[in-house]
Amino acid sequence: MRIRSAFCAVALTAALLSPAVAAEPVATAPKGQAAAATSPQPQSRLDTLFAELKRERNEKAAERIAARIWDEWNHSGSASIDLMMGWSKTAMESKKYDVALDFLDQIVTMDPGYAEGWNRRATVHFLMNNYAKSMADIHHTLQLEPRHFGALSGMGQIMKSSGRDELALQAWQRVLDIYPMMRSAQSEVSTLSEDLAGEGI
Repeated sequence: MRIRSAFCAVALTAALLSPAVAAEPVATAPKGQAAAATSPQPQSRLDTLFAELKRERNEKAAERIAARIWDEWNHSGSASIDLMMGWSKTAMESKKYDVALDFLDQIVTMDPGYAEGWNRRATVHFLMNNYAKSMADIHHTLQLEPRHFGALSGMGQIMKSSGRDELALQAWQRVLDIYPMMRSAQSEVSTLSEDLAGEGI
């Protein structure tokens, strides 16, 4: 069973790292529909922030932009979901991972379109060393938000921990495409590139 799970994780990662997934278009409402029906303002703010993040070459300024993106992601638009997200965070900080999962299971059931619910659950699975389940939730996160550098970072960590350095490098390179000044991603790309080059000698 463990071998099968590992195989599924590799196949899933290969699919996630393909350009088709990263470039998956977001559906838009037909012309003529009321703009209020889709509430474009949060998405518009995110688009602006991601454009700024990609251009920024000052590390501290980039960190501030990234923090604003996380702030957008953490607001679901539902008071009850935001409350449960807070409870899951508290449970995680106390290492009560089963409790955190209970809340997060409810969140993704209530709003399967909320990317950060899936990402938070992926993080809990990662902390519990449930890599296959974490990868499945990362997949959902990236389907909803292909620019989620947090989910891609998690993917890179899982692939590296599993000894799949080439896939880890691809994941971290995708992070840098979105967030060029992320220091941890820069470090991982440098280390993995050197390691892979050494293996080819």
